[in-house]
Amino acid sequence: MSDSTYTDFEFERRFLVDSLPTELLAEPAPALIVQSYLLASDGYGLRIRVQASQSRAVVGPTTDPLEALEEHAGELDFCAMTAKGPMVGGTRYEAERELDVSVGLEMIRRGGQRIVKNRYSVWLGADGWVVDVFGGANHPLVVAEVERSGPVTDLDIPDFCTTEVTDDPRFSNDRLSAAPYGRWCADYRDELASSGTRYLDGFGTNGSTGPAGS
Repeated sequence: MSDSTYTDFEFERRFLVDSLPTELLAEPAPALIVQSYLLASDGYGLRIRVQASQSRAVVGPTTDPLEALEEHAGELDFCAMTAKGPMVGGTRYEAERELDVSVGLEMIRRGGQRIVKNRYSVWLGADGWVVDVFGGANHPLVVAEVERSGPVTDLDIPDFCTTEVTDDPRFSNDRLSAAPYGRWCADYRDELASSGTRYLDGFGTNGSTGPAGS
């Protein structure tokens, strides 16, 4: 983080996306990300992430994280180990250390609970957003996330965001590694239809933006 006051803390808000905007799909190829959770319990996580920033690999419902890792091992250009604490009010402890890609690759090969996803990046208004499209057991989950160096207040929320999941632990990546979305998405859709969409009101004023690229 650039602000030393908030070193080792992550400030974010996260939203479910029903339909990925075509404007996003027109952006440069998404990054391919494989993550392995060596610990994922009660909101605490120890994660190894490897990334191929310029990969053209597109994940789908049959994508296996380990197979994707092996197929694109030569394209990997970033790796980090991250310790995370539970999310509290849009804030989460996160301490990250960059690793040699070859070390991270071997660690993921040796175990942990793995997930695979594509990550799209787009600038909307005053904020940079990432949109994660999950593959394998977490298909068809799509989550949009905005992160700042301090609390995410007075946010303009893109039209493609269906409902906010910032405070729903089921949508954290560490929880998804153990309880993939594909297992409970039908029940969640029923829940959402019954309760309706929602956006947290404790972060100032929620505004809106137009479609990506506007």
